[in-house]
Amino acid sequence: MRVTAVTCVKNEGPFLLEWIAFNRLLGVSDFLFYSNDCDDGTDALLDALAARGDGVVHLPNPAKGRNYQMEALKDAAKQEVVRQADWVWIADVDEFLNIHAGDHTIPALVAACGDPQAISVTFQFFANGGVSGFEDRPVIEQFDRSHNPDLWCGETAIEVKTLVRRDFPLQYYGAHRPFFKDKDKRARPRWTDGSGRDVPHRFLVAANPRRIRKFPAAGARDHATLNHYALRSLDSYLVKNDRGDVNRANRAFDDSYWRERNDPAFEDRSIRRYLPALQEALAELKADPVIGAQHATCVARHRARRDALMQQEAYAQMHAQLAALPPYPPGEYELMQELGLVA
Repeated sequence: MRVTAVTCVKNEGPFLLEWIAFNRLLGVSDFLFYSNDCDDGTDALLDALAARGDGVVHLPNPAKGRNYQMEALKDAAKQEVVRQADWVWIADVDEFLNIHAGDHTIPALVAACGDPQAISVTFQFFANGGVSGFEDRPVIEQFDRSHNPDLWCGETAIEVKTLVRRDFPLQYYGAHRPFFKDKDKRARPRWTDGSGRDVPHRFLVAANPRRIRKFPAAGARDHATLNHYALRSLDSYLVKNDRGDVNRANRAFDDSYWRERNDPAFEDRSIRRYLPALQEALAELKADPVIGAQHATCVARHRARRDALMQQEAYAQMHAQLAALPPYPPGEYELMQELGLVA
């Protein structure tokens, strides 16, 4: 089975090797990376990985404006590494497909779901867990607390990402799901959730704007979960926000994104089943003198950028504000205060 992973990156250098090594453990054979505006060595590391010749393709993002992801996905559909794949997996570098079925690989997930034409796997957002400093070790080892997997910020419907089979009647790839022309109802694809159940009808046909990229999470991940490490360490979150508008005059920093994803109510260490093999694969990659040196450069620049940001008052304030926030999603802490459960 040939599986191609497609992703867009900007300044993700310290995290690339883990994501590649992890996805190879799942059975991903090829990678298509689009990069733009990198100054941390991401592009150089990807070029080195592509030159090594083991399934990595690196292209500049073709977007002419700001719509980087959708322009890249439009281009990806034309690339041979995608066209020749049996399955296409579109995800971000902070997203890890945690497969519970069989031997914990993509072929096992496909078999458990009955070999459909698409499988949409539900997000589980992993909290920062009080981790302040960036460490150059696997993300899946450092963060193991999340929200209730069936409930996120008061919503029972949670977003998904989708594995797409070669014969899916594709109109175009979206970041969360593919779209198809619905002229012939008899030709609708066989499409399941992460438990092998048919996805809800309104999601399937994109009938409701609120359900285009999500559906109820309860019972949807018997065979797989999508672990999303959107926050990582506080240091890395500052660097992630570097491309934002926190320094814009008269613009207050909005902490809602952090609060929505920093709910540590549940512990889930199931993804650590991959850790021994992942560490071995990472060691092999870093042993390559070119790859190892490029990775070290990315790590050093990531730390240097964090240090530079902390010299700016706005980012220092952001750091202090996020570190002081209670670990509850928006609305929950306020309700607890109202009920007298917290001071």
